[in-house]
Amino acid sequence: MGPVSWGADRPSRVPGRAVEPAEARRGEHFSPYAPGVDPALPTPRTPSDGQGPLHRLAAFAHTAAHPSGEPCRCAGGLVGVLADRDDGTVVRHGGLVAKAHAPGTDPEAHRVRLALAAHRDVGGVFLQPLPLPRQGPGALEGRPVTLWPYGPPVAPEDPDAAPWEEAARLLALLHRTPPPPGGAGRLPDMRAPEKAALAVERMRRTAPDHPAAATVLEAWRTVPDGPATAPRLLCHGDFHLGQLVRDTRRTDGTAARSGIDAPWRLIDIDDLGLGDPAWDLARPAAWFAAGLLPPDVWTRFLGAYQEAGGPAVDAEPWDRLDVPARALTVQTAALALAKSTAERRPLDEVEEVMIDTCARIAGHRTG
Repeated sequence: MGPVSWGADRPSRVPGRAVEPAEARRGEHFSPYAPGVDPALPTPRTPSDGQGPLHRLAAFAHTAAHPSGEPCRCAGGLVGVLADRDDGTVVRHGGLVAKAHAPGTDPEAHRVRLALAAHRDVGGVFLQPLPLPRQGPGALEGRPVTLWPYGPPVAPEDPDAAPWEEAARLLALLHRTPPPPGGAGRLPDMRAPEKAALAVERMRRTAPDHPAAATVLEAWRTVPDGPATAPRLLCHGDFHLGQLVRDTRRTDGTAARSGIDAPWRLIDIDDLGLGDPAWDLARPAAWFAAGLLPPDVWTRFLGAYQEAGGPAVDAEPWDRLDVPARALTVQTAALALAKSTAERRPLDEVEEVMIDTCARIAGHRTG
């Protein structure tokens, strides 16, 4: 049996590749800057909405990249739209990336999260945001706008080179870092538990009659509220390999020549906050329990986290990981049902694995 009572008996494999859940392969969990950004895009597409918000974001990115007004000589593959979704619009221009965050983003929570990402105490953890030009918009149709250096993401076509140990060490460092002085009282909660609940609600709205919906809901009912004794530490809130890029800037802020030796940094501040750090390990834990993440990769990731002094787990890791991993399994399965229903397609092989894992969870209640 797997790591817990609901774990897979053996790894689930899709022939010819290392497996991650379907939203990873579609970009949602392999995105460099926001959900839906696909780092495998060979050429960012050109904005086509005239003077709409996407065009204005692209114009802002152009101005930020060329503040003195010099003609743009950036190669075509370095300029364009990386993502345009309701929950994140991302435009690249040369060495810069501009992001319009989700509609409905709480302005104060966003401001606090952005300030934390820019704080020197987490300078070795997060890619640092760039100041907005004076002439740049602070918001786009009510959506906060941020500016970032472009960093090469994890290459999804080379899973054997995925930086699992580096990611684990970054998470351990983040979890060990105290909130900046005076900031703990203002930091919002990290959003991982909320996002799991939102995924289930989305499935209930959009795929209530799907044959697998009842299985997913049964699994969701086994997920209790978080323990009152869980620590409240700095957490990323949505960790996956798509939240890693290399920071190619030199210490003076200028761009380095090559990203090969540049350090990895975490990105995406939208779910950052205080909470139980076990949730930051929950997605890899869920993939491992489902049989999608090879045992040796999981062992390397968890071992690197523990060796780096990560406080999320102790000598019995699954005592702390069981509930968050259940929740992330349900979240992934619920989103798979919602999206496959909207796209009028059957579940793919990896999505079926997540449904099967929910069935095992439903048979092994917690609490």
